[in-house]
Amino acid sequence: MLSQTELDALRAPIRFEAEPAGRRLRFESTWGLFSPREIDAGTALLLRHLQVAPDADCLDLGCGYGVIGCTLAALAPQGQTLMVDKDFVAVDFARRNAALNGLDNAAAQLSNGFADIDPARRFDLVASNIPAKVGKELLTILLHDARARLNPGGQVYVVTVNGLREFMKRHLREVFGNYDKLKQGSHYTVALALR
Repeated sequence: MLSQTELDALRAPIRFEAEPAGRRLRFESTWGLFSPREIDAGTALLLRHLQVAPDADCLDLGCGYGVIGCTLAALAPQGQTLMVDKDFVAVDFARRNAALNGLDNAAAQLSNGFADIDPARRFDLVASNIPAKVGKELLTILLHDARARLNPGGQVYVVTVNGLREFMKRHLREVFGNYDKLKQGSHYTVALALR
């Protein structure tokens, strides 16, 4: 049986530093969130292929504890970055991580996809590490909603497990009229579509 000290250590926030897209950032997370001790391989691959204008208004869709969103906010200091997730613990840690890194241009809120985002809000860039298990129905909704919320010329970047590569290719072409495979690794594929 664990001692109280060991239990307290498990309950304490997990802390680590990383350099996504060349920006030194600090993160706190907790057990139960996706990849709590380090940036996962899919997200790391996505972040190596983002092209972000310094004044871009960005959305991290399904933000977890905010790795993508904090990186976007650091890369686009003159823009605003919104991070959304349907998990309140993830949103809490995303907010903490924006504050921890002094990213005043980043905010986080609860939302299942675009459902609770202000309908008038538009973005120049949407990025997501899409979980494979959300189902193709939700993926379809997310892609259509992303297109509707992007400014003309806006970009959507997604990273998926390779098993979803063909699905994303078909649906990005169907919804956006274009598809660009930026990188295919051994397990993940990064794709881009333009509005």
